[in-house]
Amino acid sequence: MGIEYLKKASKTPQSGEEDTRRIVSEMLNSIEIGGENKVREYAEKLDNYSGNIVVTAEEIADATSKVSEQLKDDIRFAYDRVRTFAERQLESMTEFESEIAPGLFCGQRLIPIETAGCYVPGGRYAHVASAIMSITTAKVAGVNNVVACSPPKPGTGIHPAILYAMELCGADTILAVGGVQGIAAMAFGLFSGNRADILVGPGNRYVAEAKRILYGKVGIDLFAGPTEIAIISDETADPEIVATDLVGQAEHGLDSPAWLITTSRELADQVISRMSGLITDLPEVQSQAAEAAWSDYGEIVLCENREEAAQQSDIYAAEHLEVQADDLDWWLKRLRNYGSLFLGEETTVAFGDKCSGTNHILPTKSSARYTGGLSVGKFIKTVTYQRMSREANREVAAVTARISRLEGMEAHARTGDVRLQKYFPSETFQTTG
Repeated sequence: MGIEYLKKASKTPQSGEEDTRRIVSEMLNSIEIGGENKVREYAEKLDNYSGNIVVTAEEIADATSKVSEQLKDDIRFAYDRVRTFAERQLESMTEFESEIAPGLFCGQRLIPIETAGCYVPGGRYAHVASAIMSITTAKVAGVNNVVACSPPKPGTGIHPAILYAMELCGADTILAVGGVQGIAAMAFGLFSGNRADILVGPGNRYVAEAKRILYGKVGIDLFAGPTEIAIISDETADPEIVATDLVGQAEHGLDSPAWLITTSRELADQVISRMSGLITDLPEVQSQAAEAAWSDYGEIVLCENREEAAQQSDIYAAEHLEVQADDLDWWLKRLRNYGSLFLGEETTVAFGDKCSGTNHILPTKSSARYTGGLSVGKFIKTVTYQRMSREANREVAAVTARISRLEGMEAHARTGDVRLQKYFPSETFQTTG
């Protein structure tokens, strides 16, 4: 039968990239030249904010006093689980040294990077969880200096709950600046005096493009764009839950893709019939975002069998992938391309996004084909070293010399020659092919 699109998106996650790239490139160039004054200018122009860029201890204390005890408990709940999961990731990484041949020792070390720049979105929504995901993971990895930034509100600064979370998770410097100017400030070491070695955290298409352009000058967690969800379902799925989960991600923004891959036409029809009502029932801002996202980026794909559904899912390589279908172990073993996987209706993207433990900073735009999401390992350099006895040079130096001369690299070859001559002066070696 082949796949059948019961709903096809009119846009893709790549739509509008050229305009975004032009705007972001111009902003980055002007900030690199104009420095802190240019950042302040953009903050005033784009966010209507002219307060402190570097958040003070007094401002953090004032913000903390405005956060309810229930919300503080909830933030600590999420922090504890994200930290615990990150600690388990760290435990899975090991340093070692091994004698891979007589006298030849090779090893690896795990070295945390020095400075991380953590971006925490705060525009349409107050993304408290993003502060927890990025800052906590960096600190567990052993990063010495975490600079975090988030967009300020006019006249008030960063959302109090975000500030509380940043402080709880261990941010060393907090900047009240967002968007491209926030990314640039961390990358160029403005206000903090510490240039970021890596930039992490989710954001809108302008933030994502700024990270992409800066990649090379600094590291980044991953190439990302608007958030995505894909749901695989069969006839056993609950259409109300499937539709609700699709809408749950579509509210993120006008360009947030939501995809349903199903082997059941009946299930697809029931989901379609529910979408409009669920979207309309949202508050106005969320409803407008979800309506545009579903209209322009939503897709429903009907597949003949579960293998065909798995193949289609791997093509999408969705940031978030839910499976609401029979035989969850089969899907866990079969699926290959996703940022984070949610197995069964008992879990959902929002659980991972907010507090259950796994990280929500994940690959989008099909980049899950080659990378996973943010983890402790993103903040740690896995570096190698070697040491060798003189006797081991007998083989290694000679082979190096021969391969180097085959490649036409005579100076390389002579680094082997000189050691053979020093360590074994009375012997003759074949150092040419």
